[in-house]
Amino acid sequence: MTKLMRVAFAFGLMLALNAALPSRAQVTLDMSKVTCDQFTGYKITNPQNIAIWLSGYHSGTRSNTVVDTQDLMANARKLQDYCLLNPQTPVMQAVETLLGARK
Repeated sequence: MTKLMRVAFAFGLMLALNAALPSRAQVTLDMSKVTCDQFTGYKITNPQNIAIWLSGYHSGTRSNTVVDTQDLMANARKLQDYCLLNPQTPVMQAVETLLGARK
């Protein structure tokens, strides 16, 4: 096998392996459109993931850089309870209802 053939073979092998790897779709969410039903029903992701993001967002609007893990979990439970009773409510509206409006 000549050097050119080896290079061509290696290049072809790299292309074939690259094509065989599973691709990951980039998914973005407009959180203002996520409903309580989607949140509690695991229709987007694990509700805990959304609750963590919402906690950070809510804290960021108040320039609060402290994370109280017990409050985070308690607020996530409150949000889940609220959302079970109000499935059509946007989840960000539910957070504002439960935790208060921006300051």
